[in-house]
Amino acid sequence: MGYRIYPNDEIVSFRKTTEKWGGLSNMARGFPLYVNDIPIQSSEILYQACRYPHYPKIQKEIITLSNPFEAKQIARYYEPKTRDGWEKNRVSIMKWCVRVKLCQNWDIFFQLLNSTGVVNIVEHSEKDLFWGARRELDGSFYGMNVLGRILMETRDIARTRGQEGFKLIPALQLDNFLLLDEPIKDTFVHKPGPASGHTMELF
Repeated sequence: MGYRIYPNDEIVSFRKTTEKWGGLSNMARGFPLYVNDIPIQSSEILYQACRYPHYPKIQKEIITLSNPFEAKQIARYYEPKTRDGWEKNRVSIMKWCVRVKLCQNWDIFFQLLNSTGVVNIVEHSEKDLFWGARRELDGSFYGMNVLGRILMETRDIARTRGQEGFKLIPALQLDNFLLLDEPIKDTFVHKPGPASGHTMELF
């Protein structure tokens, strides 16, 4: 994807979940998810659980938490058990997590995404230049900003297709895309039932 420079006067940035744009963060509270009818506190916790499809006990330890920072720490502890192909597939998995977040929290999350206008969205991180970007001395941001780019892409698709385009988020076509020993199913706005309406191609 490559590194980019984002001028400070052309961005919306987020770092802490309590700040104005904090709801864009995967760590933000108030955007609950249900995958296979299992409640999951945030998109960050869902993402971390996806690292360990072959270890349902680890997944359960992660998804039963209500604090995404703790979930991330636990996921790091078990890092040697990370699924094969994680580096290759993690962007697709993150994209899926963000779109599940939008599907199941349309009213508040789309309003937030839409209110960013047409400027770049940047996750401010001084350490992680893959998902985010660091602030430079001139006030600009430098990094790959992959999460910010996923959010911008999702914002554009949501504006084009509307809520109808996010009523069903198909499960990723990955080997061993599992949660607690069960294949992850398509995700719906409400409790899963017979598929209906328009679906969207994620990738």
